[in-house]
Amino acid sequence: MNEKKIEVVSNNLEKIVDEDIKNGSFSRTICTRFPPEPNGYLHIGSAYAINMNYRIAQKFNGDFNLRFDDTNPLKEESEYVDSIIEDINWLGYSPGNRIFYGSDYSNEIFNVAISLIKSGKAYVCELSQVQIKEYRGTLTEPGKNSPFRDRAVEENLDLFLRMKNGDFPTGSMVLRAKIDMASPNMNLRDPILFRIIHASHYRTGNQWCIYPMYDFAHPIQDAIEGVTHSLCSIEFKDHRPLYEWVLTELEISQPPKQREFGRVNITGVLTSKRYLRELVTGNVVDGWDDPRLPTISGLRRRGFTPESIRTFINDIGFIKHQSIVDIAMLESTLRNELKTKVNSVMAALNPLKVTITNYPEDKTELLSIENNTENKELGNREVLFSKELYIEKEDFMEVPTKGFKRLSLHSEVRLKGAYFIKCNEVIKDDATGGILELRCTYDPKTKSGTGFSERKVKGTIHWVSALNSETVEVHLFEKLFEDEDIVKDTEKTWEQKINPNSKVVLKNCRIESWIKNAKIEDRYQFLRHGYFCLDKHSTDKKLIFNRIVSLKDPWKGKQGKK
Repeated sequence: MNEKKIEVVSNNLEKIVDEDIKNGSFSRTICTRFPPEPNGYLHIGSAYAINMNYRIAQKFNGDFNLRFDDTNPLKEESEYVDSIIEDINWLGYSPGNRIFYGSDYSNEIFNVAISLIKSGKAYVCELSQVQIKEYRGTLTEPGKNSPFRDRAVEENLDLFLRMKNGDFPTGSMVLRAKIDMASPNMNLRDPILFRIIHASHYRTGNQWCIYPMYDFAHPIQDAIEGVTHSLCSIEFKDHRPLYEWVLTELEISQPPKQREFGRVNITGVLTSKRYLRELVTGNVVDGWDDPRLPTISGLRRRGFTPESIRTFINDIGFIKHQSIVDIAMLESTLRNELKTKVNSVMAALNPLKVTITNYPEDKTELLSIENNTENKELGNREVLFSKELYIEKEDFMEVPTKGFKRLSLHSEVRLKGAYFIKCNEVIKDDATGGILELRCTYDPKTKSGTGFSERKVKGTIHWVSALNSETVEVHLFEKLFEDEDIVKDTEKTWEQKINPNSKVVLKNCRIESWIKNAKIEDRYQFLRHGYFCLDKHSTDKKLIFNRIVSLKDPWKGKQGKK
C-alpha cells in the first residue's frame, strides 16, 4: 500500500495496532487477513469482517491478505474461490496480488505436526468422534484422557506417517494435541489437529488424504505470511489460547496476535451458509446470485452498489460484542445514495391504454421532463407525446373511493410534464368485464410550464407514449421469508417456508424508449415504483429490470404485527 499519514485511531482494535507500532512489537509491516473457506459465496455479514481487516491494514499503511482456508476437500470448489475474489474486488477491498491458499502450506503444516509428535506434544488417537466428545467432558466437568494419549513417540510417528500414506480409512483416527483435558477452556482439551479425509481436493488433487483443522492451520498460516494481527469475530475469543499455544510451541519470533471484534447479526435476511447452500443446491432459488439472497453477488445483481454496502458497514462502526442490524438499514442507505445520482424514467408496470380522442391523429410533440427532481444538474430529457398512451392501471378507478386523487371516469388529472386529461369513456372486455382502454380528451391550454391556472386537478400521474416506449420485463422482490422464525420449522419444506410474493415477474411493462440503451447494472428511478437495475440476463431483445428497493420501506411499521 502507498505510504500515507496514519489517521487518528478511533476504536479498540486500532488502539491495539497503534500501541504495537509504538512499542516496536513488530519489525515487519502491519498485516491483516481475511480467511474465507471456499465452500459458498460471501454474504453481507462477511463484508463486515472484510472491512474491519482491510481498513485497519489501510489505516496503518499495511498489507491485507486474502487467504483461502481450503483445508477441507469435501465442500470446497474453484467456483467459490472465483466468486469470493470477484466479490471482494467489487466491494472495493482488493487484496491486489496478496491472494494466498492454505492448501499451499500443506507441507509446512505437516512438518509442524511431526515436530509436535517428536516433542511429545501430539499423539494419534483412535477414539471415534462420539467417544472423543464423551471424553472431552462438559463446561462443569473435566474431560478424561484418551487411552491412546500415552503412546510412545515412535508409535505416534509411525501411525501418523501411515495416516498420510493412506493406510487407514476416513475418520478412523486423528492426530490430537496433548495439552490439558481438565482445562476450563474446552478448546484446550486435546484438540484435533489432523483428520483423515479420502477425497480429491480442488487444488492438490489426491496428493493428501490428511487435512489440518482450522484452529491448527490458522496460526501457522498467519506466521508464514507475516500477519501481525489476526482479527476475527468474537466467537473465536475462546479459541485464542489454542492459537497462542501453537505459536508458542513453534517458538515464533514476533508471533501474530489474534484479537476479536463483535459479531454483526443481520435480521430480515438468511445468512446461514448451510441454509443458503440448501436453497441453492435444492434449486429453491435461482442460484447463489438470486437477487433475494443476501450474498454479495445477489445484492449486486439486484442493484445494490459497493458504495452503499461500505457505507452501511461503516455506519455500524466498531462493536465489541454483538450487534443486531436490520437489512432495512442497508436499503435506506441505498435510497439515500441513489436519490440524487440516477435518472428517473416513466414506466407503466401494469399498462392501461389511453386514447386521447381530440389529439390530432398525425401529431406528436416533444415535452421536457426533469431527469431528477432532487438534482437539477442532471438536466432534462425530451419525451414524445402522442395520441395513444399508457398509464399505470392502478392510477385509474372507475368509481373512485374517498381520497383517490388520480384518474376516474368524468374527472381530470395531469399527465406529468404534459396536459390535463379527462376520462370520458371506459372500454371493457365483453367476456370478463376487465378494462381494456380509456377514451379521454386533453385540454391544450394546460400544457406544463405555461402557467395555466384556471382550474386545478387533484393529482399528477406518469405515462408513456405508445409510439415511443419499449416492452420490458420487471422483477419485483420482497423478503424471502415473511417470518424469520419459519426458517427453523422442521415440519415444512423450503418451498412451503418461502414468501410466495418474494419474486413477482411482470412481463409486459411499458417504459420510455431511451432505456433500451441501458447497460447491465445501470440503475434508474422508476417514478413512484422505486429504484431499478438492469439484470445481467438481459439481452438486446429482452430487457429485464430488478427492483432494488421501493421508494419507501414497505415493511416499516409492520414489525410485531401478525
